[in-house]
Amino acid sequence: MTDHSAAPKKLFIKTYGCQMNVYDSQRMAEAMGSEGYVLTENQAEADMVLLNTCHIREKAAEKLYSDLGRLKPLKAERPDLKIGVAGCVAQAEGEEIQRRMPLVDLVVGPQAYHRLPAMVRAGGGVDTEFPTEDKFEHLPKAAATRRAPAAFLTVQEGCDKFCAFCVVPYTRGAEVSRPASRILSEARDLVSRGVREITLLGQNVNGWHGEAPQGGEWGFGRLIRAIAEIDGLDRIRYTTSHPNDMADDLIDAHRDEPKLMPYLHLPVQSGSNRILKAMNRKHTVAEYLRLIERIREARPDILLTSDFIVGFPGETDQDHADTLDLVRRVGFGTAFSFKYSPRPGTPAYDRPLIDDAVADARLQELQALLSAQQKAAQESMVGRELSVLFEKPGRLEGQMVGKSDYLHAVFVAAPQARVGDLVRVRITHSAPNSLAGELLAA
Repeated sequence: MTDHSAAPKKLFIKTYGCQMNVYDSQRMAEAMGSEGYVLTENQAEADMVLLNTCHIREKAAEKLYSDLGRLKPLKAERPDLKIGVAGCVAQAEGEEIQRRMPLVDLVVGPQAYHRLPAMVRAGGGVDTEFPTEDKFEHLPKAAATRRAPAAFLTVQEGCDKFCAFCVVPYTRGAEVSRPASRILSEARDLVSRGVREITLLGQNVNGWHGEAPQGGEWGFGRLIRAIAEIDGLDRIRYTTSHPNDMADDLIDAHRDEPKLMPYLHLPVQSGSNRILKAMNRKHTVAEYLRLIERIREARPDILLTSDFIVGFPGETDQDHADTLDLVRRVGFGTAFSFKYSPRPGTPAYDRPLIDDAVADARLQELQALLSAQQKAAQESMVGRELSVLFEKPGRLEGQMVGKSDYLHAVFVAAPQARVGDLVRVRITHSAPNSLAGELLAA
């Protein structure tokens, strides 16, 4: 058995699911950094393995238990190895995780991970409470190390919408908006460490309404304008939004604020009013289409993306046809589409499912249409001049990879460029999931 006592303690984190989980994993790594842990990408050498889980999709718990099963030999070889489960499956399953998998030392929900260091010091345990304190204020300040040029920043957590298919209100809790002053402070810190693009995160991010620095309350559009005033920050994005919270001031920010990128992810889920009502979405197709019209009036070049659930209980051929019609009417740059999977504890969980083969066929038809729209959107970029923020070297010699204004991955031959450079590029080619371009003279 290897003696790890003299070596620095190493932390391996596996992150499942959404961008907020990516952000949470970064903050947990920073919290454990105060305990002397450094990140490793090699699970076999870790002193602690942390699985940060997502509960949105089907079989989330099964995937977790499968991954934990694969850790059994490592734990048997090194009984001092600490194994933790964090995130939404941890919240949903709680003590059941340790009952089924005794190798797990600690279970911590997404609202309690600021307590992770204390739990480790205490030898483990389960914490799936929804504490009243602001977890972000109890996390240690990140070390002043240089960051990647693009970063996530959580501004809002939880959701009060209670869509019939969604577990988020039960795993992340009620909507909570962080105060503007704390968000601005974290944003300035990120920029001071080399970040040029910030993506604001929330389960219902455009529903943010937080305490203003001088008292009173701001809406999300006002927050974006304040963040845009930070010198050295070039780009702002946000995700994920609800159509019912696209306030006038936020739409105006898309018109007025050049740092706010022309990209919007606005999930609709279905093109059928009957299914939208069954989903408890609280908006109609006509209201969604009118909203899209207003957003495009404010920012004509905006690229829109969305989410769709196919095969929701009770969905008919006509409901599916209505969804296809909405997709054709809007024209999305890309979209995420999934077959409905019942989530325990949600209102739709016990509703009769439609035939699986029918749902599969509908999903394939929808994805074919969405893929055609994505291809058309990318091909429309060919010949255009776009800004690209380089995030990493490409596979080829002298090649760099970055994101365009529209969040497309762009490959560019730029042997003199560095990570973090924001450059002008002429798009020359569209591939299935990326673009290629040539560097323009500065």
